[in-house]
Amino acid sequence: MKRAFLIMAAAITVAAPAMADEALAKSKNCMTCHAVDKKLVGPSYKDVAAKYAGDAGAVDKLAAKIVRGGSGVWGAIPMPANTQVNEAEAKKLAAWVLSAK
Repeated sequence: MKRAFLIMAAAITVAAPAMADEALAKSKNCMTCHAVDKKLVGPSYKDVAAKYAGDAGAVDKLAAKIVRGGSGVWGAIPMPANTQVNEAEAKKLAAWVLSAK
């Protein structure tokens, strides 16, 4: 019984941050243009994670793009600046995006 509880507690602990980051993405309107597993206006989070896999500076690069916007990496449609997202939130969102499988 104790072992089952520990396994369940570990699973909740692992799932909770992912859910919290998705909630942050929704609250900052990221999901208007992006989805986890399909292209909308912008690339899917899975595609972004694959593109930056193994890049040690990816969190900082993506956090900067989240805040300042960007263009040309994923096509002709630019990503607008997200002035409602602060630097700490941008890093949290970038880390979450990069964890997409």
